[in-house]
Amino acid sequence: MDFVMKQALGGATKDMGKMLGGEEEKDPDAAKKEEERQEALRQQEEERKAKHARMEAEREKVRQTIRDKYGLKKKEEKEAEEKAAMEQACEGSLTRPKKAIPRGCGDDEEEDEESILDTVLKFLPGPLQDMFKK
Repeated sequence: MDFVMKQALGGATKDMGKMLGGEEEKDPDAAKKEEERQEALRQQEEERKAKHARMEAEREKVRQTIRDKYGLKKKEEKEAEEKAAMEQACEGSLTRPKKAIPRGCGDDEEEDEESILDTVLKFLPGPLQDMFKK
């Protein structure tokens, strides 16, 4: 019968006193071991961060050599230059900068319309040209 009880309860018989509110066995070195474990974790984390920083520095050095070799700029530098150019172009203006007006555009719009109409008429057959000219 004792065997059957032990089989049914498994290893819980040892912990039965703890479950019923009995005294737990305290390891006198438990606090010291936990402190050592925490210190080891902190140290491993610091080593991991140092290794990561070292690897990132090496990668950045390689990136910089490639940029120098091919004359490329960093993304941040490109964005800063573009932003500065836009600010310089818009200085003192409340609206966006006007684009240069191409030659032939502007005041003489009627002449442009006539010349476009004439160009289209050249490609139409004779009877249609007569209709549009009237």
